[in-house]
Amino acid sequence: MSSDSRRSSALVSAGILLSRIAGLVRERAVGHFLGLSFAADAFAYAFRIPNILQNLLGEGVLSASFIPVHVRLIDQGREDEARQLAGTVLGLLTATAGAVAVLLVVLAGPLSSVLLLGREPGMQELVASLLRIIAPGLALLVVSAWCLGVLNSHRRFFLSYVAPVVWNLAQVVVVVVAGILLLDGAGAASATALQTEQLARALAWGTLIGGALQVAVQLPTVRSLTPGLRPTLSPIGPNTREVLRAFTPVVTGRGVVQLATFVDLVLASVLVGSALATLGKVQILSILPVSLFGMAVAAAELPDL
Repeated sequence: MSSDSRRSSALVSAGILLSRIAGLVRERAVGHFLGLSFAADAFAYAFRIPNILQNLLGEGVLSASFIPVHVRLIDQGREDEARQLAGTVLGLLTATAGAVAVLLVVLAGPLSSVLLLGREPGMQELVASLLRIIAPGLALLVVSAWCLGVLNSHRRFFLSYVAPVVWNLAQVVVVVVAGILLLDGAGAASATALQTEQLARALAWGTLIGGALQVAVQLPTVRSLTPGLRPTLSPIGPNTREVLRAFTPVVTGRGVVQLATFVDLVLASVLVGSALATLGKVQILSILPVSLFGMAVAAAELPDL
């Protein structure tokens, strides 16, 4: 590995480490006020459902399809074509993620009923109400993944991987403020069911606000690297078609994997209460080593490869 690659890997690792630390702080704050309550489990369900959208259209897919083509155009000095490609991909992603988010909002009730067959109607209703808030926020994270693709193509690694810090901190601030107002800072043990539901809704709004902030912190640098860029749905030129050719099999492959997520939801719905919330907290720790090392090397090497 070259010295530049080592430096880039270190920047990616540093950004991921800071975002994971912020994630642990978020989980500690959420755990203090929500614990493993009925509302905590509902939030875990509501978050997991639209998170599939981010996994299908987000960072991994764009890294495999958009970055290689975008980097080649930049390295060949074809800046106008690179800017046009970035604008078209942004337009397509925004339209797709927006349409899926709208569908999730409209179909939140039926979808929650189907995926949570083993849970009581009250849980299904709460999940549906939380899903209507969270889905647009995770659609914004797809746009954030596009920002990451542009930044990484220009070898700007740190900002794109540290940006999730603001997403996590927005949730921390919202849930702490709501917890102080509703519970006087006391923990989940002293909260009523109604109070934990109110806290879960506040956390959902924090997720939406955090998604907007995560995009906002990256946009100034993206705009400076791509002056004059505008999102568009046309023209679909040869560069865009090349991205779409790579995009389709990657999305299909990841889609098969994401089906397991729906299986997880259905299985968790028939297990003991708070099973999904507990699993989510464990997974944050279990994926940390892969995030710090595997993702760092892959992200830093991809533009050169």
